[in-house]
Amino acid sequence: MYAIVEMAGQQFKVAKDQKVYVHRLQTEEGKKVTFDNVLLLDDGKNVTIGAPAIDGAAVEAKVIKHLRSDKVIVFHKKRRKGYKKKNGHRQSLTEIVIESIVSSGSKKAAPKKEAAPKKEAAPKAEAKKAAPKKAAAKADDLKKIEGIGPKIAETLIAAGISSFAELAKTKSEKISEIIAGVRGNHVTETWPAQAKLAAEGKWDELKKWQDELDGGKA
Repeated sequence: MYAIVEMAGQQFKVAKDQKVYVHRLQTEEGKKVTFDNVLLLDDGKNVTIGAPAIDGAAVEAKVIKHLRSDKVIVFHKKRRKGYKKKNGHRQSLTEIVIESIVSSGSKKAAPKKEAAPKKEAAPKAEAKKAAPKKAAAKADDLKKIEGIGPKIAETLIAAGISSFAELAKTKSEKISEIIAGVRGNHVTETWPAQAKLAAEGKWDELKKWQDELDGGKA
């Protein structure tokens, strides 16, 4: 029996007693953790596919230890500027072992019934004027922060961080957790400070600093 489940922003095909390395979890070592976003189940006879997740299904695991992956070398070079920079990165991981796959009560989500067409209401003698809707607050362009691309900006906005002021109040460790599912090596240490300058309108000072940064790192 195996399942396809989402864990820490990634999808894994898992079976009982299998060891899996996922992005760092907040659960302490030795404790159990449950993942209920199961996308597919195969018990050897039947295959159940979620819509998108399977109701009642879950994968139970135990946290073995927290560790860091092998170092990945990141090399930057700017043509015709004599600029070269070499950095190393080690991703924070958690080793877990799958203890059980719970499938009891799992079933596909019932398809939504088509709503019956609404009858047109009789015209009123005096139509009420619709109240004007308040314009939604415009999000800041987070891509102006050195190291933030379109995908990361979308992820931050989805997490409720849509302005420079909100980003400036967020710790770099929390930002790293939010964007853990975005592929690539991201250095977030300077993002809150950059966002603070942007929120205060200090663009010249920010531009001068960003010229010295590389991918968000000094």
